[in-house]
Amino acid sequence: MKTILVVDDEPKIVDLARDYLEHAGFGVLVAADGRTALTLARTRTPDLVVLDLGIPEPDGLDVIRAIRRESNMPVVILTARDDELDKLIGLELGADDYITKPFSPRELVARVKAVLRRVEPGAAPSDTIRAGDVTLDVPRMRVEVDGRLVELTATEFELLATLARRPGRIFTRGQLLDALRGASFDSYERSIDSHVKNLRRKLEPDPRSPRYVLTVYGVGYRFAEEREG
Repeated sequence: MKTILVVDDEPKIVDLARDYLEHAGFGVLVAADGRTALTLARTRTPDLVVLDLGIPEPDGLDVIRAIRRESNMPVVILTARDDELDKLIGLELGADDYITKPFSPRELVARVKAVLRRVEPGAAPSDTIRAGDVTLDVPRMRVEVDGRLVELTATEFELLATLARRPGRIFTRGQLLDALRGASFDSYERSIDSHVKNLRRKLEPDPRSPRYVLTVYGVGYRFAEEREG
């Protein structure tokens, strides 16, 4: 049984999340502040943390920083509807997904399951990335879409590989910049948009209605999960 740590200082939200997660077959730990959350994360090593950013002592952003210094434990953040900046910072710090309050508990369970699927350990890293009908041959920098060969620049290839390795994972522009530091690449975040536009023009059947590289408005980009195709 996988265990979820729910961190929120609103008892009603904790109770609701716990009820739905337990009904879905998860074990649930709870914490109302950052100090307790970090203690449980270190001693009980849950499989995923659902984390409200507005918790006290320390706040959620500091909890993410601490977790990321020590592990790759998945984190789904809870944000208020108007906390756009905190949402972006949380993703930049390494959160795997976010849910906006007020939220549907069924959506919470679905997001938790989706993140756990994406981070399931598998075989050793492969030289081939397959995401739906997109295949990347990493050593040869070769891309095929449904059997069609697509020619990409080095930067476009690295951008696509970063997204396709984790379908459904939201990447901010800053995270994509970090992934491309090894390439010859300028440091202006909005330049990511230009590269995505070029990538879609080559990759997508209809760049105006992309199937693969999807925009998460106000945040960044993600590669479509297979069921979305």
